Amino acid sequence: MSLKTTAKIADLYRVPDNGKAELVNGEIVVMAATGFLPGFAGGEIYSSLRDYGFATRRGYGLPDNVGYIVNLPVRPKVSVWWESANGWQEFTTNLPKRESFSPDAAFFAGTLPENLGKFLEGAPIFAAEVRSESDYGEKAEKEMAKKRVDYFDAGTLVVWDVDVLKGELIKAYQSSDPRNPIIYRRGEIAEAPLALPGWRLEVDRLFPPIWL
Repeated sequence: MSLKTTAKIADLYRVPDNGKAELVNGEIVVMAATGFLPGFAGGEIYSSLRDYGFATRRGYGLPDNVGYIVNLPVRPKVSVWWESANGWQEFTTNLPKRESFSPDAAFFAGTLPENLGKFLEGAPIFAAEVRSESDYGEKAEKEMAKKRVDYFDAGTLVVWDVDVLKGELIKAYQSSDPRNPIIYRRGEIAEAPLALPGWRLEVDRLFPPIWL
């Protein structure tokens, strides 16, 4: 959902009910709350990233709803590749002016703001986007493909497309080879070596035991 205004970064601090949002094309794009399993998966990714940060002191693992300020201009006539049911396909589109990201989990290795209550300046080196129930179908796939281009243009090295609802897998996209994601399934151990050397996460950890 977009709030149709010519918004600024300062407006992100005033999103109603402290909701999750990003600033794209001068609009506050509000993101809907997610369900139990995607939320659990995002929390497990964050928990592992947090531990990696403490162990390596390379940066900080951060949870959902943290803002990352970037400065991407409008990029006209960009070729974007997306993965359809029939394989990879290309379309040409104008990519928007983007001023922020808010991934579901991320690792930040840049300079911290002087005021630690403010958003971070710059993109995370690793970002995880966990699919909710609405993140399926051709339109959603194209939007996610466009956002991955935004991430890579802003300096993110690895983007995880995390699908715990249908595919039960992780697709790890790397900035160095964005059309050939590494796929990790249940029973395997996922990695992001381009961004986080030595970090590993069991895919099964994203699926909780059901005891209630």
